[in-house]
Amino acid sequence: MTPPMRIPFPVVDEVSRHCLQEEEPETVHIEVHLPGRLDPARLRKAFTEALHRHPRILMREAPGGWYRRRYEWELTAEPDVEVVSFPRPGRNALRDARTRALEEVPPLTLSPPIRLEVVEGAGPAEGSEATDIVGLHPPFQGRGELRDKPPLSRTQNTTVLFLTINHTALDGPACLRILATAAEIYGGRDNSPTPAPTRTPDPPQTPDTPSNWTRPARVAQGTPENSPGNGLLVTELPLPHRPKGSPYTVNDQLMVATALTIAHWNREHGQTPRPLRITMPVDDRPRDTTMPIGNGTRLVEVPFSPEELPHDPADMPEFLSRTAQRTRALKSLPRPQLGHGASLLTAPVTPVAWRAALTRGLRRAAAPWTSTTLLSNIGRIPYPLDFGEEAGRAHAVWFSAPARMPRGLTVTTASTAGRLHLALRWSRALLGHGDGAHLRDLFEHYLHTTEVAP
Repeated sequence: MTPPMRIPFPVVDEVSRHCLQEEEPETVHIEVHLPGRLDPARLRKAFTEALHRHPRILMREAPGGWYRRRYEWELTAEPDVEVVSFPRPGRNALRDARTRALEEVPPLTLSPPIRLEVVEGAGPAEGSEATDIVGLHPPFQGRGELRDKPPLSRTQNTTVLFLTINHTALDGPACLRILATAAEIYGGRDNSPTPAPTRTPDPPQTPDTPSNWTRPARVAQGTPENSPGNGLLVTELPLPHRPKGSPYTVNDQLMVATALTIAHWNREHGQTPRPLRITMPVDDRPRDTTMPIGNGTRLVEVPFSPEELPHDPADMPEFLSRTAQRTRALKSLPRPQLGHGASLLTAPVTPVAWRAALTRGLRRAAAPWTSTTLLSNIGRIPYPLDFGEEAGRAHAVWFSAPARMPRGLTVTTASTAGRLHLALRWSRALLGHGDGAHLRDLFEHYLHTTEVAP
């Protein structure tokens, strides 16, 4: 019998594998809301076929001794486990599935490191009652009104797909590609990606970027919970208005809203203003069936000095334009996924166990210089995710990225059907659910302040 094909861990996978923690699992959660019902046997068949059409996902960690120079993925011909499950419907089924997506990580030793739960009759995805933000400090005191949001998943004849991904092996966009393939097989309808928006390239500029050599601000501690792990809050918002011809994108508006939200939160909690650094994943992969499956994003850090945050709404257009120049310049720079240092750390010149110990030590030492938070904007979901006449097309898609300390907070956004789907995920060692709700309200407020005329 031919032994399974083996692939060395890429840099991102190895660094993640070195730093795993049981208290805060490295899971990516994807939540897809459909208006109708799915047939269990047909969905299992379609999803299994999708795995075979993207065979790179059928992998498990190969066994090996401490002295080996690399971790390796072992590609399998078939899944080792049943990937699709249908938990019992119930009043708390949606909440319980969301909790499992944060706490129960698919093991690396069983192929594939992904699970799909199908929750039927899920009901509302979030509360529909909007509240006011109170006690806003300058620069935007008095503009805290929120607009009402319609309830989601209005009927009980709905289905929610929960994809739970081991982030050591895979990222969200890659697994969304798998789900799009499954939708096409299941529904028999074209789920090809929509073309990415074309933008006129700007002339090269050297943006005024604050130094990255200063220790960044940390998210101030709120009311932590005793239990370990992550908390999560999802909400649906209107897409922010952007005047036609604006030099900035919705991603820049989200970046600005994130910076202002964290600055406001820290000010409320008595922290001295410090520079903010926001990590932003950049994904250059194609979205069609040729998309490489794995961890394919590279990380860039967008810095903001306390002095440049706008103190008057009239300053917002200039700040948005400056942020746009900064993000475009950072995205255009060629750079390894985790930087040059990570490439050196994972060079297979010593046993992998020695490199693991060194990586964990350096991670602890570098914790004070870790970026303030992570903003992962998936953007417009490129696939229809159309499962046919009975199940329908996705009308809401949420992602959430791990929120391990020292960052302790991640902001993930995507847009579907003309709405923005926001997920706030936090470490329970840093924040509680009430803190998450307040941060959501702050984010919505500051996102609204970016809707200004140039």
